Amino acid sequence: MTGPNPSAPTPMTYREAGVDIDAGNQVVERIKPLVKRSFRPEVMGGLGGFGALFDLSGKYREPVLVSGTDGVGTKLKLAQQLGRHDSIGIDLVGMCVNDVLVQGAEPLFFLDYFATGKLDIDTTVAVVGGIAKGCEFAGCALIGGETAEMPDMYAPGDYDLAGFTVGAVEKSELRDGSRVEAGDILLGLASSGPHSNGYSLIRRIFDRAGRPGNLDLGGVRLEDALMAPTTLYVKPIMQLLRGDQGASIHAMAHITGGGLTENIIRVVPDHLGLDIEASTIVLPPVFDWLQREGAVADQEMWRTFNCGIGFVLVVPAGAVAAVEGELDRVDLSHRRIGKVVNANGGDRVRIG
Repeated sequence: MTGPNPSAPTPMTYREAGVDIDAGNQVVERIKPLVKRSFRPEVMGGLGGFGALFDLSGKYREPVLVSGTDGVGTKLKLAQQLGRHDSIGIDLVGMCVNDVLVQGAEPLFFLDYFATGKLDIDTTVAVVGGIAKGCEFAGCALIGGETAEMPDMYAPGDYDLAGFTVGAVEKSELRDGSRVEAGDILLGLASSGPHSNGYSLIRRIFDRAGRPGNLDLGGVRLEDALMAPTTLYVKPIMQLLRGDQGASIHAMAHITGGGLTENIIRVVPDHLGLDIEASTIVLPPVFDWLQREGAVADQEMWRTFNCGIGFVLVVPAGAVAAVEGELDRVDLSHRRIGKVVNANGGDRVRIG
């Protein structure tokens, strides 16, 4: 019998290299019931396949597919710093589905990507559980995703997120901005807070102020205000689009990175501009605190944050009252913030 070879290399395993397949399997088992609640009748099969299946037959006459992908920026760093992992997934869904909603598309399904250095089961389940909850709120199915454990790529406790969604809209009902006319009114829909934009600046202000997470802002803790999940506009806006006033919605805009000054203009034809009334933009307490504590100029606020306006409808003046009535009915807080004007050269967006 041959004895042990002292020069033979020590056996190595994937777990010793930092990847725990068993932990990944535990995550999948724990998220299955959460994901299942987001399923729609069109979903074929369940979790675990190499590809996710979605049956689109019979639902549309001339379907146009609208896709979007996004992350949540450095709000992730704040979530990790505060140990608040249960709602950041709602932000991820919101950033994607609100984008495709702009073109009138109903989000059908969603896929997520979660990457970390070492898988923490409870954290991962909390994050993916938030994604599943966001999908349920938006009416789209969390149809698949990827959980990647990559040692040495991320610092301990760090993780990264990305999302991808596909929506559909009838070709004749697509909102592409072509209907927008001078004189149309801008209706701003309330946000829940900063949503998922401007957090590199927010975190600097928060740090410089000494991280006063328990500071009271009109009955809401600062930490809660900063971590409030992105508003999901899908269900009420789809209800509006399918109702009597749906044809009155000429265009829509999701107010994300670039704030009020750079997002609404994206859905307005080149020969037109925007006149936004500064007096209508009353900063909610969290934005007021950020501006005061950070000594942030008005122009910087408008091009960095949503300033309390998370979504905008562009509506003809004659239909505004009726659309506002529908917004009241679906319980969406709103205000008139300006109008579409003819562009006369120079800056196409004026806030004054």
